[in-house]
Amino acid sequence: MATPRTRGAARAAAALAAGVLAVSLTACGGDDDGGEDKGGGTGGTGTTVTLPQLDGESLEVAAVWTGAEQANFKKVLAEFEKRTGAKVTFVPAQDPIINFLGSKIAGGAPPDVALLPQPGAIRQAVERNWAKPLGAEARAELAKNYSPGWQDIGTVDGKQYGVYYKAANKSLIWYNTQVFENAGAAEPKTWDELLTTARTVYDSGVTPFSVGGADGWTLTDWFENVYLSQAGPEKYDQLAKHEIKWTDPSVKEALTTLAEIWGKKDYVAGGASGALQTEFPASVTQTFTGGDQPKAGMVYEGDFVQVNIGETEAKVGTDAKVFPFPAVGDAPPVVSGGDAAVILRDSEAAQALATFLASPDAASVQAKLGGYLSPNKNVPNSAYPNEVQRKMAKALIDAGDDFRFDMSDQAPQAFGGTPGKGEWKALQDFLKNPGDVAGTQAKLEADAAAAYGN
Repeated sequence: MATPRTRGAARAAAALAAGVLAVSLTACGGDDDGGEDKGGGTGGTGTTVTLPQLDGESLEVAAVWTGAEQANFKKVLAEFEKRTGAKVTFVPAQDPIINFLGSKIAGGAPPDVALLPQPGAIRQAVERNWAKPLGAEARAELAKNYSPGWQDIGTVDGKQYGVYYKAANKSLIWYNTQVFENAGAAEPKTWDELLTTARTVYDSGVTPFSVGGADGWTLTDWFENVYLSQAGPEKYDQLAKHEIKWTDPSVKEALTTLAEIWGKKDYVAGGASGALQTEFPASVTQTFTGGDQPKAGMVYEGDFVQVNIGETEAKVGTDAKVFPFPAVGDAPPVVSGGDAAVILRDSEAAQALATFLASPDAASVQAKLGGYLSPNKNVPNSAYPNEVQRKMAKALIDAGDDFRFDMSDQAPQAFGGTPGKGEWKALQDFLKNPGDVAGTQAKLEADAAAAYGN
């Protein structure tokens, strides 16, 4: 699968940790513009890219986004409509999106553009002759606004297919500040300190962790952070490409470490069975509702958690704070994810939309709405609505190419991105039975070998 040619995860970890820790004890800055623009661009609500007039043209754009995330993206599409005269329809997709697109293409009605959440899905779309290369205008916009690493993960066999419109920092743990204050708990910097913090929260009468185990991708994210920090970036890259087996001792060590939380009685809200019935949005909202007695004190996931916190009465920066995923090994991990726009029906309008999504103009619209990060280095930092997001955005851009992309998203879809199969299912089974490390490794390796073909 296409992988980012990046090095220096430790430096990125330091940058991200410094940025997030600097604001984790600071109140949210509100919806102000935040003073000095550190984004390096002129985006904001201005115009940095010229788009063609497309009156009478229509486009369909498919993505798996739901709720507030979908609503916010529709505002970006509305800006494109306003500037071009085209009509854009959002098509809700289901996971795995490759299967969804396959049925649409088989029926002769593919969307014009799809937002693909895995580099592996981009490669599959290319191999099946679905994806169309980006035109000169979109490529020029990417070259101007994106670091080489973010361009590279949208490239297959030397051709540019993907515009990484949305990025995710998947190395964050969010916590209920009232729970921490009542318990006298502190923000941890290491895994051992995290276990101590969890015990402190538990002793105060609140379950430490909320886990959205019904969505297998949350469990792969847990594993990837532990594995990257503990085994290191070189092993991470090898496992991502299946150059080492899932029966490797490094995988055993990571699963054993995860079991220190997943296997601890009463450390996961609802126990394993409850977690496996909890979808990601509920895993967040149940952490920030319930007054003094929420269902959990902490929830692990990326910067996009803010969208779900926004559905509660909790305020990011005051009621809800965040710390970097603690260091399990020598350095804290920096795991990134993202969604790339890929053209499936080539046209002037589709190419124009890809060009727009590669510009600071599009990203600035959604940045102002919260719960969103862009890898576009020319989005003004002031476009983000509060100090927490401004710090995370700056840390992402400052990290440059020093990150590791989500491992399961690099894998073939059958292994890393299909509900009820592969890594998602194996880790759900492991959450249910965290004592079965060897059995989990064997299942992961069998599924990986079948999916990778080696």
